[in-house]
Formats: sequence, structure tokens, C-alpha cells
Amino acid sequence: MPSKAPSVRPEEAASPQRPSRRARVSAHRPSPGKAAPRRPSRAPSVPVTDPTAAIGVFDSGVGGLTVLHAIAELLPHEHLIYLGDTARYPYGTKSADTVRRYALENTAFLADKGIKMLVVACNSAAAVALDALAERFAMPVVGVIEPGALQAVRQTRNGKVGVIGTDATIASGAYTRALKRLRPDLEVYTRACPLFVPLAEEGWVDNDVAHSTAALYLTSLRRSRIDTLVLGCTHYPLLKRVIGEVMGTAVTLVDSARTTAEAVRDTLERHGLARRRGGGSVSFFVTDVPDRFVKVGGRFMGQKVDSAVRIER
Repeated sequence: MPSKAPSVRPEEAASPQRPSRRARVSAHRPSPGKAAPRRPSRAPSVPVTDPTAAIGVFDSGVGGLTVLHAIAELLPHEHLIYLGDTARYPYGTKSADTVRRYALENTAFLADKGIKMLVVACNSAAAVALDALAERFAMPVVGVIEPGALQAVRQTRNGKVGVIGTDATIASGAYTRALKRLRPDLEVYTRACPLFVPLAEEGWVDNDVAHSTAALYLTSLRRSRIDTLVLGCTHYPLLKRVIGEVMGTAVTLVDSARTTAEAVRDTLERHGLARRRGGGSVSFFVTDVPDRFVKVGGRFMGQKVDSAVRIER
């Protein structure tokens, strides 16, 4: 690990372009040693208009469970289907073309389940694939970047906003574009923090290693005098405490999980798709053996993940 943190420069302006009653976690148990068959990929020709249909959510692995949890808390009547693409995790180190292809394949699987809307709970995928998904699939699509950017614009007092995320998210410039669209005069500072992901998954969120890594990544951002920092990866909320200690109390941390859940609620209302009564449920699917997902998932979901179905890829 290098002895000093690299400098962080402002981004150039880009061209516009409950439960308190918790949702029941359904137990879907595959036959021992056998993966669930995958149906052929196809985009629906017409949107699903049934309010009782499920909301589909996907991520490269377990990080998107922080978004799923926020949706389940805010919308306890909704049925949720979550796909973690654990066989191809992480997306943050992949090329934009590869991530876009993965996102299309994930959405095709969820569309075959008859979902009424899609939530892209992966910053890396939301950064490069939203337009392709909206063109291919006849359903409302919500990502995590726009809601996080909107919250940051609301929070900043001095007009200096930092964004941390995976290599792919930062390289895409998606947060900078979203922030500048909302407020062109913002100064935006970005920093890739790839080691935060394995730290979160290992549960190393408040030890010496986590503190040293956070100090390495974030000291230069703190010197930039930002007053708002966007946690641009769904893994990072697990490290919120150590990130906050490094950045100091003057910096507001923006976790897009809650604001994404609010965007989902507003989208459902706008399209007349909200489910207003009955208990919600959550179903889990993964693309690799589910053992690690089940073990680690509880940290991100905020409650036990009993089981997940493996699908073929």
C-alpha cells in the first residue's frame, strides 16, 4: 500500500447529455446440487400494468441488498425479486461494454419473471447501461445515480461535492454529469476506492485495516474542503462510520439507498403501479453457488437471508 494518498482534482464539467413491519423473506430452496433453469432472454413487447406484479432489482452481488432493504422498508406491500450476479462479480473492474451486456442479461431474466419495474442497484451498471435498458425493455427503470446526485445537491452548502465509487463508476463520469445537470456551478471531486468492496464483504468495517484504507483514499478529498460526499457504491454504507471519522463531522455523507427507494415509490405512483395492500415478499436469485451470498447478505439486508436460488448462465 503506497505511503501517501494521490491528489484529487476537480472533475471537468461534462456536457449535458414496517418494514417496521419488514417484508417477508421468501424461502426459495433449489434441489440439492441443481441450478434453477434459465428461461430464454426476451424483452416484453408491452409494459406490465398489474400493480400486484413484483419489482425487479439487480446488482453484481450483495451490495444492492442495501437498496433492496430500503425499498422493503419504505414499500412493505411490494413483492421484490433480487438477482445478484455473483458469478461475474465485481462489475467495478469490467469494461463498459461488458457491464452493459451483463445488465441486459440480468434484466432479461427479471423481465421473464413478469416484473412491473426495474431497479438497477449497482452503481457500475447504472453508470453505463440505463439508456440501453430503457430502449430494450418496456418498463420503468430506476438507477441509483440520479437519486444520489439529487440528494447531494440538496445537501451541499459550499458547492463542493465529492464522489467515491468503484473504478468503473468513477471512470464513467456518470455522477459528475448527473450533478452538473442539476447544478452546473458545482465543484465535483471524485476518487475510486476499490478496496472498500472486499472490506465490506469481509465485515472489516471498523478495524485498523479499514481505518488505514479510508485514510489513504479520503485524506486528499478532505483537503479539497468538500462538505458533501456521495457514497457511490452500494457496499460503502457498511463503512459509513469509518468514512465519517476520516472526513469529519463537517462533511455530510450521502447514501443513495433511501433516495433510490423514494424514487421507486414516486415512479410507481406516477405509473399507477403501486401495490397498496397485503404483505410484501422478497425472493433471491444468484448466478453462483448461494452459500456466500446467504452468509454475507444479512450484513447488507439488515436481516437474515435464508436462501437463494442459483440460476444457470
